[in-house]
Amino acid sequence: MSVLSSSARGATPGVPTGVRSGVVTIPHPPTFIPVEVCSSIGLDPSTPVDQCLAAVKADVASDGVAAPAADVAGLQKVVADAQARGIDLKVVVMPNSPPIDTPLRDIATEIGQDDPGATVLVLSPGWAGTYSTTYDRVILEAGQDVAKTAPNPVVGTQAFVDQLETPDFPWMGFTVALVIGVAAVAVLTRVLQLRARRARNSQTPVDQAK
Repeated sequence: MSVLSSSARGATPGVPTGVRSGVVTIPHPPTFIPVEVCSSIGLDPSTPVDQCLAAVKADVASDGVAAPAADVAGLQKVVADAQARGIDLKVVVMPNSPPIDTPLRDIATEIGQDDPGATVLVLSPGWAGTYSTTYDRVILEAGQDVAKTAPNPVVGTQAFVDQLETPDFPWMGFTVALVIGVAAVAVLTRVLQLRARRARNSQTPVDQAK
């Protein structure tokens, strides 16, 4: 499973993995999926991480939601409404946050890769992670920002969905219009300068005659 991979910190070049300075060590595979994900569906945090993730995936596959019981009904409604609007939304809510927020995106990626076309939101107190092949990273991160600052996961998830449907500001068109506008101002300024110079030149003979 992609959750776990072999690693040997400080390995010496040319020395097999798990061997350093002649001492055999047991490699400790890094876990990028936190144990806190177990709590989202009521599993014991001591459950192996791969089992936690498998259970969360199964829960998400059933109704689109893996979350503490208090949030499930509200989230199911948001997911159903999103589905009616053409958004295949999956939501995972973790009641506790891991030490860093990167694992939330890792969890979203693991779930999203098993469900092509889905947009996955993972929330924990104050943090959010997402994955989608439908929406670009800029839109997803804008959605994360509103989701993680919401007062509760249901409100945050609804805000995330609303953000997905918020039209992007047309930066390309704005940039083109700005460039054309600056060029037009530069041309107009140059024309006015030439006219002013011609006017001064035409007045010079008269001034000299006086």
